[in-house]
Amino acid sequence: MRRTYPSDITRAHFESIRPLLESAKKKTKPPKLDLYDLFCGVLYVLKSGCQWRMLPADFPAWQSVYAYFRTWSAPRDDGPSLLEVALKKSAWRGPRSPWAGGTDHLPDRGRAKRQEHRHGGSERL
Repeated sequence: MRRTYPSDITRAHFESIRPLLESAKKKTKPPKLDLYDLFCGVLYVLKSGCQWRMLPADFPAWQSVYAYFRTWSAPRDDGPSLLEVALKKSAWRGPRSPWAGGTDHLPDRGRAKRQEHRHGGSERL
């Protein structure tokens, strides 16, 4: 049993998209890896923005997660990739940018220098 992460979706949500994700690969033999863990590994990387090699050890090997990511995110002739469809269907929100609401709350680092320049700066003797 692996740890849960904020990027994970519930198993119930996953079951609604499982057939879609399974359609990406030919079924020649039973899968050795849990598709839910692979999908949550992809979500973890998308949410955190970490490198594939930095995927926590709780998930399957990063090479496996990356291979499935490449398969699922491959462009299709009939529309968006399987990954895009699965993310939309699972109602996953994705990464949140701290600056999504605008830049009003960011510190203005150059304000002090501009004010100094406008008001003559320091006194020179």
